Amino acid sequence: MRDLTPGPNTHSWRTPLLVIVAGCLIAMIGFGIRSVFGLFLEPMTLAHGWSRETFAIAMAIQNLLWGIGVPVAGAMADRYGPMRVLSFGALLYGIGVWGMATTGSTMGLHLFGGVLTGLGIAFSAFSIALAAMAKVVGPERRTLVLGLGTAAGSLGQVVFSPLGQQFIDAFGWQSALLILAATALLIIPLALALPDSHTHHGEPAFDQSLGEALREAAGHRGFVLLTTGFFVCGFHVAFITVHFPSYVKDLGLAPEVGAYALALIGLFNIAGSFISGAVGTRCSKKGGLAFIYFSRAIVITAMLLAPKTALTIYLFAAAMGILWLSTVPLTSGIVAQVFGVRYMATLFGIVFFSHQVGSFLGVWLGGRLYDTTGTYNAVWWAGVVLGLLAAIIHLPINERPLARLAPESN
Repeated sequence: MRDLTPGPNTHSWRTPLLVIVAGCLIAMIGFGIRSVFGLFLEPMTLAHGWSRETFAIAMAIQNLLWGIGVPVAGAMADRYGPMRVLSFGALLYGIGVWGMATTGSTMGLHLFGGVLTGLGIAFSAFSIALAAMAKVVGPERRTLVLGLGTAAGSLGQVVFSPLGQQFIDAFGWQSALLILAATALLIIPLALALPDSHTHHGEPAFDQSLGEALREAAGHRGFVLLTTGFFVCGFHVAFITVHFPSYVKDLGLAPEVGAYALALIGLFNIAGSFISGAVGTRCSKKGGLAFIYFSRAIVITAMLLAPKTALTIYLFAAAMGILWLSTVPLTSGIVAQVFGVRYMATLFGIVFFSHQVGSFLGVWLGGRLYDTTGTYNAVWWAGVVLGLLAAIIHLPINERPLARLAPESN
Protein backbone atom coordinates (compact mmCIF):
# COMPACT_ATOMS: atom_id res chain seq x y z
CA MET A 1 0.00 0.00 0.00
CA ARG A 2 1.16 3.48 -0.86
CA ASP A 3 2.51 5.67 1.95
CA LEU A 4 0.33 8.71 2.45
CA THR A 5 2.16 10.41 5.29
CA PRO A 6 0.34 13.71 5.80
CA GLY A 7 1.84 17.12 5.38
CA PRO A 8 1.63 20.07 7.75
CA ASN A 9 -1.60 20.58 9.64
CA THR A 10 -3.71 23.23 7.96
CA HIS A 11 -5.94 23.67 11.01
CA SER A 12 -3.25 24.88 13.42
CA TRP A 13 -5.72 26.48 15.84
CA ARG A 14 -7.03 22.96 16.63
CA THR A 15 -4.09 22.16 18.87
CA PRO A 16 -3.82 18.71 20.50
CA LEU A 17 -4.70 20.27 23.86
CA LEU A 18 -7.85 21.91 22.45
CA VAL A 19 -8.90 18.68 20.75
CA ILE A 20 -8.41 16.70 23.95
CA VAL A 21 -10.33 19.21 26.07
CA ALA A 22 -13.22 19.39 23.59
CA GLY A 23 -13.28 15.60 23.27
CA CYS A 24 -13.40 15.21 27.05
CA LEU A 25 -16.29 17.68 27.36
CA ILE A 26 -18.22 15.88 24.61
CA ALA A 27 -17.70 12.57 26.42
CA MET A 28 -18.75 14.13 29.73
CA ILE A 29 -22.01 15.58 28.40
CA GLY A 30 -23.01 12.67 26.18
CA PHE A 31 -22.30 9.95 28.69
CA GLY A 32 -23.47 12.01 31.66
CA ILE A 33 -26.97 12.46 30.25
CA ARG A 34 -27.23 8.82 29.22
CA SER A 35 -26.16 7.59 32.66
CA VAL A 36 -29.12 9.10 34.54
CA PHE A 37 -32.04 7.58 32.63
CA GLY A 38 -32.41 4.97 35.35
CA LEU A 39 -33.54 7.75 37.71
CA PHE A 40 -36.63 8.23 35.53
CA LEU A 41 -37.77 4.60 35.61
CA GLU A 42 -39.99 4.87 38.68
CA PRO A 43 -41.48 8.36 38.21
CA MET A 44 -42.29 7.74 34.54
CA THR A 45 -43.80 4.29 35.06
CA LEU A 46 -45.91 5.55 37.97
CA ALA A 47 -47.08 8.63 36.08
CA HIS A 48 -48.16 6.68 32.99
CA GLY A 49 -49.13 3.36 34.59
CA TRP A 50 -46.43 1.46 32.70
CA SER A 51 -44.68 -1.70 33.89
CA ARG A 52 -40.94 -1.70 34.47
CA GLU A 53 -40.58 -3.90 31.42
CA THR A 54 -42.17 -1.17 29.28
CA PHE A 55 -39.51 1.32 30.34
CA ALA A 56 -36.81 -1.35 30.14
CA ILE A 57 -37.76 -2.20 26.54
CA ALA A 58 -37.35 1.47 25.58
CA MET A 59 -33.91 1.55 27.20
CA ALA A 60 -33.02 -1.77 25.59
CA ILE A 61 -34.02 -0.42 22.16
CA GLN A 62 -31.94 2.66 22.94
CA ASN A 63 -28.89 0.55 23.71
CA LEU A 64 -29.40 -1.61 20.62
CA LEU A 65 -29.80 1.39 18.29
CA TRP A 66 -26.78 2.95 19.98
CA GLY A 67 -24.82 -0.18 19.13
CA ILE A 68 -26.12 -0.44 15.57
CA GLY A 69 -25.50 3.24 14.92
CA VAL A 70 -21.97 3.53 16.29
CA PRO A 71 -20.19 1.58 13.47
CA VAL A 72 -22.11 3.64 10.87
CA ALA A 73 -21.34 6.88 12.71
CA GLY A 74 -17.72 5.81 13.10
CA ALA A 75 -17.36 5.07 9.38
CA MET A 76 -18.87 8.46 8.53
CA ALA A 77 -16.56 10.19 11.02
CA ASP A 78 -13.54 8.39 9.55
CA ARG A 79 -14.53 9.53 6.07
CA TYR A 80 -16.04 13.00 6.59
CA GLY A 81 -14.62 13.99 9.98
CA PRO A 82 -16.22 13.96 13.43
CA MET A 83 -17.62 17.50 13.49
CA ARG A 84 -20.64 16.91 11.20
CA VAL A 85 -21.41 13.51 12.68
CA LEU A 86 -21.32 14.69 16.29
CA SER A 87 -23.47 17.75 15.51
CA PHE A 88 -26.10 15.63 13.81
CA GLY A 89 -26.03 13.19 16.72
CA ALA A 90 -26.45 15.95 19.31
CA LEU A 91 -29.53 17.22 17.48
CA LEU A 92 -31.08 13.74 17.43
CA TYR A 93 -30.12 13.27 21.08
CA GLY A 94 -31.89 16.45 22.11
CA ILE A 95 -35.05 15.60 20.13
CA GLY A 96 -35.16 12.11 21.58
CA VAL A 97 -34.88 13.24 25.21
CA TRP A 98 -37.43 16.03 24.55
CA GLY A 99 -39.80 13.39 23.21
CA MET A 100 -39.38 11.27 26.33
CA ALA A 101 -40.66 14.23 28.35
CA THR A 102 -43.65 15.03 26.16
CA THR A 103 -45.00 11.67 24.98
CA GLY A 104 -47.70 9.85 26.90
CA SER A 105 -47.82 6.60 24.92
CA THR A 106 -45.78 3.43 25.00
CA MET A 107 -45.13 3.77 21.27
CA GLY A 108 -43.87 7.33 21.80
CA LEU A 109 -41.57 6.23 24.59
CA HIS A 110 -40.07 3.51 22.42
CA LEU A 111 -39.72 5.90 19.45
CA PHE A 112 -38.24 8.89 21.30
CA GLY A 113 -36.51 7.24 24.25
CA GLY A 114 -35.53 4.15 22.29
CA VAL A 115 -34.93 4.82 18.59
CA LEU A 116 -34.16 8.56 18.38
CA THR A 117 -32.23 8.83 21.63
CA GLY A 118 -30.32 5.65 20.81
CA LEU A 119 -29.31 6.97 17.38
CA GLY A 120 -28.52 10.36 18.90
CA ILE A 121 -26.18 8.76 21.43
CA ALA A 122 -24.58 6.72 18.63
CA PHE A 123 -23.87 9.71 16.39
CA SER A 124 -22.62 11.82 19.31
CA ALA A 125 -20.79 8.87 20.85
CA PHE A 126 -17.77 9.37 23.05
CA SER A 127 -16.04 6.71 20.92
CA ILE A 128 -15.96 9.20 18.02
CA ALA A 129 -14.43 11.83 20.29
CA LEU A 130 -11.91 9.27 21.58
CA ALA A 131 -10.85 8.43 18.03
CA ALA A 132 -10.30 12.12 17.26
CA MET A 133 -8.23 12.49 20.45
CA ALA A 134 -6.16 9.40 19.63
CA LYS A 135 -5.17 10.83 16.26
CA VAL A 136 -3.48 13.94 17.69
CA VAL A 137 -1.00 12.10 19.95
CA GLY A 138 1.68 9.50 19.35
CA PRO A 139 1.29 5.76 20.05
CA GLU A 140 3.19 6.06 23.33
CA ARG A 141 0.52 8.38 24.79
CA ARG A 142 -2.52 7.01 23.04
CA THR A 143 -3.85 4.68 25.74
CA LEU A 144 -3.32 7.36 28.38
CA VAL A 145 -5.36 9.87 26.36
CA LEU A 146 -8.07 7.26 25.79
CA GLY A 147 -8.15 6.74 29.55
CA LEU A 148 -8.46 10.48 30.07
CA GLY A 149 -11.39 10.71 27.65
CA THR A 150 -13.10 7.76 29.32
CA ALA A 151 -12.56 9.33 32.73
CA ALA A 152 -14.23 12.48 31.42
CA GLY A 153 -17.29 10.42 30.53
CA SER A 154 -17.32 9.15 34.10
CA LEU A 155 -17.09 12.70 35.38
CA GLY A 156 -20.31 13.29 33.48
CA GLN A 157 -21.92 10.52 35.50
CA VAL A 158 -20.63 12.08 38.72
CA VAL A 159 -22.03 15.48 37.78
CA PHE A 160 -25.32 14.44 36.18
CA SER A 161 -26.42 11.71 38.63
CA PRO A 162 -27.05 14.04 41.61
CA LEU A 163 -28.09 16.87 39.27
CA GLY A 164 -30.64 14.64 37.59
CA GLN A 165 -32.15 13.65 40.92
CA GLN A 166 -32.19 17.27 42.06
CA PHE A 167 -33.89 18.36 38.84
CA ILE A 168 -36.55 15.66 39.34
CA ASP A 169 -37.10 16.69 42.97
CA ALA A 170 -37.19 20.41 42.24
CA PHE A 171 -38.97 20.60 38.86
CA GLY A 172 -40.52 17.18 38.23
CA TRP A 173 -39.34 14.45 35.89
CA GLN A 174 -40.69 16.09 32.71
CA SER A 175 -38.87 19.39 33.24
CA ALA A 176 -35.74 17.48 34.24
CA LEU A 177 -35.77 15.69 30.87
CA LEU A 178 -36.24 18.99 29.02
CA ILE A 179 -33.18 20.42 30.79
CA LEU A 180 -31.17 17.37 29.76
CA ALA A 181 -32.40 17.70 26.16
CA ALA A 182 -31.12 21.30 26.00
CA THR A 183 -27.81 20.26 27.55
CA ALA A 184 -27.24 17.66 24.81
CA LEU A 185 -27.14 20.47 22.23
CA LEU A 186 -23.95 21.84 23.83
CA ILE A 187 -22.10 19.07 21.99
CA ILE A 188 -22.58 20.96 18.71
CA PRO A 189 -20.24 23.93 19.41
CA LEU A 190 -17.71 21.62 21.08
CA ALA A 191 -17.56 19.45 17.95
CA LEU A 192 -16.21 22.43 15.98
CA ALA A 193 -12.88 22.03 17.77
CA LEU A 194 -12.29 18.49 16.46
CA PRO A 195 -10.20 18.19 13.28
CA ASP A 196 -11.85 16.90 10.12
CA SER A 197 -8.60 15.79 8.51
CA HIS A 198 -7.40 12.19 8.19
CA THR A 199 -3.99 12.97 9.62
CA HIS A 200 -2.75 10.92 12.53
CA HIS A 201 0.36 11.49 14.56
CA GLY A 202 3.11 8.97 15.05
CA GLU A 203 2.42 6.20 12.54
CA PRO A 204 2.71 5.65 8.76
CA ALA A 205 -0.47 6.30 6.77
CA PHE A 206 -1.62 4.13 3.86
CA ASP A 207 -4.35 4.24 1.23
CA GLN A 208 -6.14 1.29 2.79
CA SER A 209 -9.85 1.27 1.96
CA LEU A 210 -12.55 0.78 4.56
CA GLY A 211 -13.42 -2.59 3.03
CA GLU A 212 -9.80 -3.73 3.31
CA ALA A 213 -9.69 -2.60 6.93
CA LEU A 214 -12.88 -4.52 7.75
CA ARG A 215 -11.63 -7.71 6.08
CA GLU A 216 -8.32 -7.38 7.89
CA ALA A 217 -10.03 -7.06 11.26
CA ALA A 218 -12.52 -9.86 10.58
CA GLY A 219 -9.64 -12.22 9.85
CA HIS A 220 -7.82 -11.34 13.08
CA ARG A 221 -8.66 -13.77 15.89
CA GLY A 222 -7.91 -11.20 18.57
CA PHE A 223 -10.43 -8.75 17.10
CA VAL A 224 -13.13 -11.42 17.20
CA LEU A 225 -12.32 -12.30 20.82
CA LEU A 226 -12.21 -8.63 21.82
CA THR A 227 -15.60 -8.06 20.21
CA THR A 228 -17.07 -11.11 21.95
CA GLY A 229 -15.73 -10.10 25.36
CA PHE A 230 -17.04 -6.54 25.15
CA PHE A 231 -20.58 -7.99 25.13
CA VAL A 232 -20.15 -8.69 28.85
CA CYS A 233 -19.13 -5.13 29.64
CA GLY A 234 -22.34 -3.88 28.06
CA PHE A 235 -24.44 -6.41 29.98
CA HIS A 236 -22.99 -5.27 33.31
CA VAL A 237 -22.98 -1.53 32.73
CA ALA A 238 -26.43 -1.13 31.15
CA PHE A 239 -28.21 -3.37 33.67
CA ILE A 240 -26.73 -1.49 36.60
CA THR A 241 -27.27 1.97 35.07
CA VAL A 242 -30.96 1.42 34.37
CA HIS A 243 -32.06 -0.91 37.18
CA PHE A 244 -29.76 -0.21 40.12
CA PRO A 245 -31.68 2.81 41.51
CA SER A 246 -34.88 0.75 41.57
CA TYR A 247 -33.03 -2.25 43.01
CA VAL A 248 -31.82 -0.06 45.85
CA LYS A 249 -35.34 1.23 46.55
CA ASP A 250 -36.65 -2.34 46.53
CA LEU A 251 -34.21 -3.06 49.36
CA GLY A 252 -36.05 -0.47 51.42
CA LEU A 253 -33.33 2.15 51.18
CA ALA A 254 -33.89 5.83 50.39
CA PRO A 255 -34.01 6.80 46.67
CA GLU A 256 -31.06 9.14 47.26
CA VAL A 257 -28.90 6.08 47.98
CA GLY A 258 -29.36 4.86 44.40
CA ALA A 259 -28.59 8.28 42.94
CA TYR A 260 -25.51 8.71 45.12
CA ALA A 261 -24.41 5.17 44.23
CA LEU A 262 -24.50 6.04 40.52
CA ALA A 263 -22.49 9.17 41.28
CA LEU A 264 -19.97 7.09 43.25
CA ILE A 265 -19.62 4.69 40.33
CA GLY A 266 -18.80 7.64 38.10
CA LEU A 267 -16.49 9.22 40.66
CA PHE A 268 -14.40 6.10 41.20
CA ASN A 269 -14.42 5.34 37.50
CA ILE A 270 -12.58 8.59 36.89
CA ALA A 271 -9.70 7.06 38.81
CA GLY A 272 -10.28 3.61 37.33
CA SER A 273 -10.29 4.83 33.73
CA PHE A 274 -7.22 6.99 34.19
CA ILE A 275 -5.32 4.22 35.98
CA SER A 276 -6.36 1.76 33.28
CA GLY A 277 -5.09 4.08 30.57
CA ALA A 278 -1.81 4.64 32.40
CA VAL A 279 -1.25 0.94 33.10
CA GLY A 280 -2.14 0.09 29.50
CA THR A 281 0.81 2.14 28.24
CA ARG A 282 3.22 -0.14 30.13
CA CYS A 283 1.55 -3.50 30.63
CA SER A 284 -0.45 -6.04 28.65
CA LYS A 285 -3.84 -4.63 27.76
CA LYS A 286 -5.45 -8.06 27.40
CA GLY A 287 -4.16 -9.03 30.85
CA GLY A 288 -5.69 -5.88 32.28
CA LEU A 289 -9.04 -6.70 30.68
CA ALA A 290 -9.02 -10.26 32.05
CA PHE A 291 -8.32 -8.87 35.53
CA ILE A 292 -11.14 -6.32 35.28
CA TYR A 293 -13.79 -8.84 34.24
CA PHE A 294 -12.72 -11.35 36.89
CA SER A 295 -12.82 -8.61 39.52
CA ARG A 296 -16.33 -7.58 38.46
CA ALA A 297 -17.55 -11.14 39.07
CA ILE A 298 -16.03 -11.09 42.56
CA VAL A 299 -17.47 -7.66 43.43
CA ILE A 300 -21.01 -8.60 42.32
CA THR A 301 -20.83 -11.84 44.29
CA ALA A 302 -19.68 -10.00 47.41
CA MET A 303 -22.54 -7.51 47.11
CA LEU A 304 -25.15 -10.26 46.74
CA LEU A 305 -23.87 -12.12 49.80
CA ALA A 306 -23.36 -9.08 52.03
CA PRO A 307 -26.03 -7.47 54.26
CA LYS A 308 -28.05 -4.97 52.22
CA THR A 309 -27.24 -1.66 53.89
CA ALA A 310 -26.46 1.76 52.50
CA LEU A 311 -22.80 1.14 53.32
CA THR A 312 -22.86 -2.10 51.30
CA ILE A 313 -24.35 -0.26 48.32
CA TYR A 314 -21.77 2.52 48.53
CA LEU A 315 -18.86 0.06 48.82
CA PHE A 316 -20.20 -1.90 45.85
CA ALA A 317 -20.55 1.32 43.85
CA ALA A 318 -16.99 2.38 44.66
CA ALA A 319 -15.52 -1.01 43.73
CA MET A 320 -17.61 -1.34 40.58
CA GLY A 321 -16.72 2.24 39.70
CA ILE A 322 -13.02 1.38 39.57
CA LEU A 323 -13.91 -1.41 37.11
CA TRP A 324 -16.76 0.38 35.30
CA LEU A 325 -15.39 1.88 32.08
CA SER A 326 -11.78 0.97 32.73
CA THR A 327 -12.36 -1.59 29.97
CA VAL A 328 -12.71 1.17 27.36
CA PRO A 329 -9.13 2.55 27.17
CA LEU A 330 -7.76 -1.00 27.09
CA THR A 331 -10.26 -2.28 24.52
CA SER A 332 -9.96 0.76 22.25
CA GLY A 333 -6.22 0.76 22.93
CA ILE A 334 -5.88 -2.77 21.56
CA VAL A 335 -7.79 -1.76 18.42
CA ALA A 336 -5.50 1.25 17.87
CA GLN A 337 -2.36 -0.71 18.76
CA VAL A 338 -3.09 -3.65 16.43
CA PHE A 339 -4.75 -1.90 13.47
CA GLY A 340 -3.72 1.77 13.78
CA VAL A 341 -6.01 4.78 14.10
CA ARG A 342 -7.01 5.47 10.47
CA TYR A 343 -10.25 3.51 10.86
CA MET A 344 -10.30 3.38 14.63
CA ALA A 345 -13.78 4.91 14.97
CA THR A 346 -15.19 2.28 12.60
CA LEU A 347 -13.41 -0.73 14.09
CA PHE A 348 -14.07 0.25 17.69
CA GLY A 349 -17.65 0.94 16.64
CA ILE A 350 -17.97 -2.69 15.57
CA VAL A 351 -16.54 -3.86 18.89
CA PHE A 352 -18.91 -1.46 20.63
CA PHE A 353 -21.88 -2.96 18.79
CA SER A 354 -21.25 -6.17 20.69
CA HIS A 355 -21.17 -4.11 23.89
CA GLN A 356 -24.62 -2.74 23.06
CA VAL A 357 -26.07 -6.15 22.25
CA GLY A 358 -25.02 -7.07 25.78
CA SER A 359 -26.58 -3.81 26.99
CA PHE A 360 -29.86 -4.66 25.27
CA LEU A 361 -29.95 -8.08 26.88
CA GLY A 362 -28.98 -6.78 30.33
CA VAL A 363 -31.59 -4.00 30.35
CA TRP A 364 -34.41 -6.11 28.88
CA LEU A 365 -33.73 -9.16 31.07
CA GLY A 366 -33.64 -6.92 34.13
CA GLY A 367 -37.15 -5.64 33.45
CA ARG A 368 -38.51 -8.97 32.19
CA LEU A 369 -37.26 -11.10 35.07
CA TYR A 370 -38.24 -8.53 37.66
CA ASP A 371 -41.80 -8.40 36.39
CA THR A 372 -42.05 -12.23 36.32
CA THR A 373 -40.14 -13.10 39.50
CA GLY A 374 -40.19 -9.92 41.58
CA THR A 375 -36.41 -9.90 41.95
CA TYR A 376 -33.23 -9.01 40.04
CA ASN A 377 -31.18 -11.89 41.52
CA ALA A 378 -31.10 -14.05 38.37
CA VAL A 379 -29.63 -11.19 36.33
CA TRP A 380 -27.02 -10.45 38.99
CA TRP A 381 -25.83 -14.07 39.00
CA ALA A 382 -25.81 -14.14 35.19
CA GLY A 383 -23.47 -11.15 35.40
CA VAL A 384 -21.13 -13.12 37.65
CA VAL A 385 -20.93 -16.04 35.20
CA LEU A 386 -20.42 -13.74 32.22
CA GLY A 387 -17.64 -11.87 34.03
CA LEU A 388 -15.72 -15.10 34.57
CA LEU A 389 -16.19 -16.14 30.93
CA ALA A 390 -15.00 -12.74 29.69
CA ALA A 391 -11.85 -13.00 31.78
CA ILE A 392 -11.01 -16.27 30.02
CA ILE A 393 -11.92 -15.02 26.53
CA HIS A 394 -9.42 -12.13 26.60
CA LEU A 395 -6.34 -14.17 27.49
CA PRO A 396 -5.59 -15.60 23.97
CA ILE A 397 -5.76 -12.19 22.22
CA ASN A 398 -2.68 -11.31 20.16
CA GLU A 399 -2.13 -7.60 20.80
CA ARG A 400 1.00 -7.13 18.66
CA PRO A 401 0.74 -4.37 15.99
CA LEU A 402 0.28 -5.57 12.43
CA ALA A 403 3.37 -5.63 10.25
CA ARG A 404 2.14 -2.74 8.09
CA LEU A 405 2.39 -0.40 11.12
CA ALA A 406 6.11 -0.97 11.51
CA PRO A 407 8.18 2.16 10.63
CA GLU A 408 9.86 1.89 7.25
CA SER A 409 13.64 1.60 7.42
CA ASN A 410 15.67 3.79 5.12
